[in-house]
Amino acid sequence: MNAPTEAQTLDMLQTAPAGAAALSRPTPGAPMWLLAELTYRCPLHCVFCSNPTDYAAHSAELSTEDWLRVFREARAMGAVQLGLSGGEPLLRDDLELLVAEARKLGFYINLITSGIGLTEKRAASLKEAGLDHIQLSFQDSTKELNDFLSSTRTFDHKNKVAAIIKAQGYPMVLNCVMHRYNLPHVGRIIEMAERMGAEFLELANTQYYGWAWHNRAALMPSHAELIAAEEVVDSHRARLAGRMKILWVSPDYYDAKVKPCMAGWGAVFMVIAPDGVALPCHSARMLPGFDFPKVTEHSIASIWRDSDAFNRYRGTGWMSETCLSCDEHPKDFGGCRCQAFLVTGSAEATDPVCPKSPDRHRIDAAITAADQAAGLSTPQPLRFVPGAAQGGGMLFRTDANSRALVAPDSGEVEFAAPEGAG
Repeated sequence: MNAPTEAQTLDMLQTAPAGAAALSRPTPGAPMWLLAELTYRCPLHCVFCSNPTDYAAHSAELSTEDWLRVFREARAMGAVQLGLSGGEPLLRDDLELLVAEARKLGFYINLITSGIGLTEKRAASLKEAGLDHIQLSFQDSTKELNDFLSSTRTFDHKNKVAAIIKAQGYPMVLNCVMHRYNLPHVGRIIEMAERMGAEFLELANTQYYGWAWHNRAALMPSHAELIAAEEVVDSHRARLAGRMKILWVSPDYYDAKVKPCMAGWGAVFMVIAPDGVALPCHSARMLPGFDFPKVTEHSIASIWRDSDAFNRYRGTGWMSETCLSCDEHPKDFGGCRCQAFLVTGSAEATDPVCPKSPDRHRIDAAITAADQAAGLSTPQPLRFVPGAAQGGGMLFRTDANSRALVAPDSGEVEFAAPEGAG
């Protein structure tokens, strides 16, 4: 069975709620894709991490039995794909048991991992338990930049893990988040994936949520850099046709087109956070005015069908006249509520990437700033020395920075690589 990446799965599901946006409050179908964020613990400190910036305030984790109940209830409702992520899911000692029970229920199971903690023995145990595929993340094709961006010495280990995954017969699925620092290396990233025997390579341009929002100015490429990188991708895609599928996830800001985020709010996708909070998307937890339900207090069925959190942005009742009058809203479902909140301060606002949005100028200003910054900076060297960009003001994902962002009086955030990153 071919292994879909996260981007592919959402692409396949875009048609699932066809016509739903035409209803003020549609009756939801099944939560076809369940993402279980097993833990927020992680050995990496990535500057673009999608975990909430206040993750340190949510350290509780569901028990094994709680997770198994969630899997049973979701499968009974029709969920078919199960993603196991984090943080780093390999930090859960019960991972093999969770996989085995999910396999018995009939899920297609995808492990999304940094690879830290994956040994030959554990990869074999997960295979025996029924894991279908592993999506392994890299930060770059060079040791220096990979280790700098994650603030860890992990590049060599990731290469070993890639070989382990291949040797165990898993589909080889690699993922790399793209941004100003590594876009000039995109050709070498593709060549690295080719050498590893990858069947799928997802090049996901940074979307500005979570930690990436705080690092937006440092991570945003210029329009010219993005176009040049995409041309490189297109040339390799043609060369590798039939051997490796390259998925280029373009950034919303530059597309100037509203994406059907999560195939529509509460349409096919459900995230369960480590502490049991149920969310319609990865980033929704930071939206104000919500009381997101917990699986320790409510069933998956009641959360999916009845909760305000999952119903609030279903259908069209919440949409502005700008969205309602647009022919695209049955296709894009009004776009991203988290992006609207971060850029405009209102989750109900028209997605600001839309050319019709009254806030589009905010996105254009960010793009102009990135273009100007690119014109002032020297070209990014291929070999990046860890610590060289600490003066650039990047905020690394650390427990201390998370606590400081939650409670500013608890200490100043550190715009530098954590100790030991050199």
